[in-house]
Amino acid sequence: MLGFERRAQPSRPMLYGSPLLALALTMLLFVGLFRALDKDALQGLELFFIKPLESWRALGELSIKASPLLLIGLGLCVCYRANVWNIGAEGQFILGAIGAGGVALQATDQTGAYIVPLMLLAGALGGALWAALVALLRDRYNASEILVSLMLVYVAEQLLSYLVHGPWRDPLGYNFPQTASFAASARIPRLVAGSRANIGIVLGLGLAGLFWLFSYRTHAGYRLLVGGLSSAAARYAGFSSRQALWTACLASGAMAGLAGALEVAGPLGQLTPYVPAGYGFAAIIVAFVGRLHPLGVVLSSVLMSMFYIGGELAQSRLGLPKSITSVLQGLLLFSLLASDTLVHYRLRWQAPRARLSPVLASAESAPSAKV
Repeated sequence: MLGFERRAQPSRPMLYGSPLLALALTMLLFVGLFRALDKDALQGLELFFIKPLESWRALGELSIKASPLLLIGLGLCVCYRANVWNIGAEGQFILGAIGAGGVALQATDQTGAYIVPLMLLAGALGGALWAALVALLRDRYNASEILVSLMLVYVAEQLLSYLVHGPWRDPLGYNFPQTASFAASARIPRLVAGSRANIGIVLGLGLAGLFWLFSYRTHAGYRLLVGGLSSAAARYAGFSSRQALWTACLASGAMAGLAGALEVAGPLGQLTPYVPAGYGFAAIIVAFVGRLHPLGVVLSSVLMSMFYIGGELAQSRLGLPKSITSVLQGLLLFSLLASDTLVHYRLRWQAPRARLSPVLASAESAPSAKV
């Protein structure tokens, strides 16, 4: 029978090359899926991997999708490197959008440009405070951060729904559950005329550089890494696990909240019940495909945003359901898990153990008699 045997030393080239192997495997599965659906697989590959890159306008749309994935993915890298499993970045994204929206609703067309930094700061604080609840419950009551952060996503969704259906609903909006459109002064500037690309992608790339410096060139980043690899070694070295927990949660929450602020201050321009777009969950895949490295997260966020745009094109041109994007994200994740498994383990044929008779088996398992 076939079994797994742990490799003594995983291959370093394969360790970093497994995301590429996972992408190739995903594309093969993608072709098989399109053939099963009786769709043109080559046209599908074109929609997902060529159309999002073929023009400046397409690249602008790509940057809009990639910005929140990049920002959230960077924050999750800090968490996962510290062995803190924040699964609820989607809720922190929503709280960031609410915080930024609350500031934006106070602005008028005569408000100065200072309102945009205030919105981004409010968004980051909203996400950080939501993540602080996770850190507090883990720190004080040893609650699972996986369950707490995930459950808080649904609380955040209900809070957003209450605001847009209640006190923040636009009185001139024909009873639709949405706020008034933000004033022009509360919208983040675009990079190029005729394109929707905005400063979010520039901010994301700049923060990727800062996170690289923090993770690989500072003592605080080293403490987080040691704590994630071995809590016993961190305690022996005098590193505080509580400090690592709070640093990781607050950093990831602030980044998710900043992504939410940029989303409502950029392409959306108002709060609606449809602010949560699944970026917080997709960014988990972004972080792992990017190998928890800032540069890898930049590349994987672009790949994941191509999936989003390709899925929208597949809906309009091939008549495929919206869920095709989630299917491809799941295929990429499972392909990566399979590739990583083969990097760390090898398949070996193992001879089946001889089965003992019931009498011998019971005699073998019975405790030996004392003499």
